Amino acid sequence: GEDVLTNRHANTTVPEVQGAARAWEVTGEQRWRQIVEAYWHCAVTRRGYYCTGGQTCGEIWTPPGELSARLGDKNQEHCVVYNMMRLAEYLLRWTGNAAYADYWERNLYNGVLAQQHPRTGMIAYFLPLQAGAVKKWGTPTDDFWCCHGTLVQAHASHGSGVYYQDDEGLVVCRYIPTELSWQHSGVAVRVTQTLDTQTGQVRRPRSWAVELDIACERPVEFGLKLRLPWWLSAEPTITINGMREQVFTGTEYFWPEAETIHPYYSTRRTWHQDRLHIELPKRVWTCPLPDLLDTVAFMDGPLVLAGLCDHEVTLYKGEDSPETMLTPDNEREWGTWMPGYRARNQPRGVRFLPLYEITDERYTVYFPVRSAR
Repeated sequence: GEDVLTNRHANTTVPEVQGAARAWEVTGEQRWRQIVEAYWHCAVTRRGYYCTGGQTCGEIWTPPGELSARLGDKNQEHCVVYNMMRLAEYLLRWTGNAAYADYWERNLYNGVLAQQHPRTGMIAYFLPLQAGAVKKWGTPTDDFWCCHGTLVQAHASHGSGVYYQDDEGLVVCRYIPTELSWQHSGVAVRVTQTLDTQTGQVRRPRSWAVELDIACERPVEFGLKLRLPWWLSAEPTITINGMREQVFTGTEYFWPEAETIHPYYSTRRTWHQDRLHIELPKRVWTCPLPDLLDTVAFMDGPLVLAGLCDHEVTLYKGEDSPETMLTPDNEREWGTWMPGYRARNQPRGVRFLPLYEITDERYTVYFPVRSAR
């Protein structure tokens, strides 16, 4: 029950706890599982994390809930990001709790992908979160950081943990274009997941849309669960072969600040040749530092947005919510929706892009927000 992690080197402790996780799976001795659960409570639940999902600065654990003083040029060591994702995957398999899949997703987009150069594949040892930060990329021959070793695993694991099997059938935990070959009750099942780019929309879509095709060798009955992510802003729309499903009873909404109410949508039926269309509504929202609530990062659903500016910029909000400070920017290019935003009604214009799209630009993640006079 004590905090034994603050200021301790992070990545030397995570593999020890992964060892305990594996020991519980092999031996069944409850002590090993208790170690893992206590570690997660200390490292994540009580400590909190930056908007990106990371908790470290200079390779060491930050104090619980006290993150603002640790913003710097050495936040979020890549090895820690990936190894904590691996630990979350143990806990997801043991419990089925969608919160662990949410943690994985947040760190995938704002950690693993944000620390991988999209053209060279090289790694960024750290992900700086100070104002006016710049990513420092490794090289193939002049650097060999520990994270060079991690990238061989992390950058090859984007498709892992998408699908699971439970006693009822199939569980879809992540929305990533993939193809699954599976057997249920001796029947071959192929599941294909693709993203619907919604190019027919007039304005940039305010949802993630996914097509899920289920093709069975012959009709077979099983349960299907779909993770309802933490960033949902309204009731999702799910149709099966064009028929809309009832997802919630009544009007209930997800908000990032609120406790998750319904982590999965579940259905059970006989499947053969079926198509699901899933729309997951999202919005732009603000994620404050836990110990500095008037300093916020902006997120678009699960994606951290980085402002293209080389120093700290104060933003001003009116009577509306802080999210109205951003508006879509450079919205479409030919047939592709573009992900950028820009600040509106501010003394200085700032453009925003998803953090994982930033390569060599200087950027700022956290912005002080004041009320407009």
